[in-house]
Amino acid sequence: MRRRLAWIIATATLGFAVSGCGLTGGDTNVVAGKTAFVAKCGSCHVLKRAGTTGVTGPNLDEAFQRARRDGFGQSTFEGVVHNQILYPAKSRQVDPVTNKAVAAMPAKLVKGQAALDVAAYVASAVAKPGEDGGQLAQIGVKRSDEVAKAKSGKLTIPADPSGGLAYAFGAAEAEAGSLEIDSENKSSVDHNIALEGSGVSELGPVVKNGGVSKVSADVKPGEYTFFCSVPGHRQGGMEGKLTVK
Repeated sequence: MRRRLAWIIATATLGFAVSGCGLTGGDTNVVAGKTAFVAKCGSCHVLKRAGTTGVTGPNLDEAFQRARRDGFGQSTFEGVVHNQILYPAKSRQVDPVTNKAVAAMPAKLVKGQAALDVAAYVASAVAKPGEDGGQLAQIGVKRSDEVAKAKSGKLTIPADPSGGLAYAFGAAEAEAGSLEIDSENKSSVDHNIALEGSGVSELGPVVKNGGVSKVSADVKPGEYTFFCSVPGHRQGGMEGKLTVK
């Protein structure tokens, strides 16, 4: 990946007709670009400023760190990212859970102006310290420290609506006994809810676009882990602790 990236950056430096305001010389919208990146790309890629933690694709901050340090500019990064969206490299990665080859990133996952916007946002954010400000600060994966509490044997733990690898709650509490956990997923990225610990091992169905993943179990006092079982998602941080009293 790093060798291919170096070649692409060299090509971009020599051959892309790009400008500081976008690959086509027109306006790009980094707010729209960040929104699309989180929804479509964040479940596979790490990009710190976007709050995304995917592990099945390259860590973008690491991939661009050397180029950023060497002084490559915004327009070059836009060209590199846009080229990868249109003509992604073949995957040689193996899923750490299933030990199977990871499917390659589909070409043109975002298209047209959306692809230009994503390229502009990633170019502005990748391998940069600090956090996004202004409107951009309102977009991205939000990991809450709030604790979800069960009511009448039912616990609600929605997935992050942006599509990122997070739940709306990082921790939950419930009373011992029969428990149902519901996890609504409003995003277009596949997610589910699963529960394990103290002899319990339950997997809910994988859902998206407003579907609700559910698991039920009889729980005893102790600690459990709820997580998304879609390959790579738990490893990317989509899990939390359930404390049963």
